Amino acid sequence: MHLVKTAAALVSACLLAFSAAVPAAAQEEVGEFSNDWTGNELKVIAMEDPEVDGVTCHIVHFDRSVIDRLRKGNWFEDPSNASIACRQTGPIVIGDIETGKSGEEVFSERKSLVFKALAVRRIYDKTNDTLVYVIYSRQVTEASAKMAISSVPLFAAQPTWKNGKPS
Repeated sequence: MHLVKTAAALVSACLLAFSAAVPAAAQEEVGEFSNDWTGNELKVIAMEDPEVDGVTCHIVHFDRSVIDRLRKGNWFEDPSNASIACRQTGPIVIGDIETGKSGEEVFSERKSLVFKALAVRRIYDKTNDTLVYVIYSRQVTEASAKMAISSVPLFAAQPTWKNGKPS
C-alpha cells in the first residue's frame, strides 16, 4: 500500500511540474515537420513578447517521437536544441521592461520533468538601441552551451515607450 501511495505522489508531482511550465508569453505553433524516419519532429512556434508589442520571435525546437523515447529510454526528456529569430511585426510599443545587464526571462518551457528548461531572455542594449533575445538551455545537472541569439534594432522602428525611454 505504501508503494502505491508513493507512486501516486510521484505522478502528482510530475503533473504539477508540467503544469508549472506555463510560458510567460503568448505562443502559437505555426509549423512542424518530421526530420527522420523515427518520427522526431521540429516544431516552429511564434512567440509574442509580453511587454513589447510589435515584436514576434520564431523558435524552432526538437520534439522526440515515441519510437525515439522507446529506443533511448528517457521518456520524460526532450533535447534542448533550439534556434530563434525575432523581428518587428507591427508598431513597437515597449512596456515595463528590465533594462539592466541581465535583462529578463520572457519565455520558459520544460524539456524534462524537473532538471531542464528552454528559456528566452530579453536584454535591452541601450548603447545600440536594440532589443536582444537569447534562447538557451537551463540545466541543473550541467551547464549547457546550447544557445542562439537574435536582435531587433529600434533606431528606425520609432518605438513608443509606455514609461518613457530609458536615458
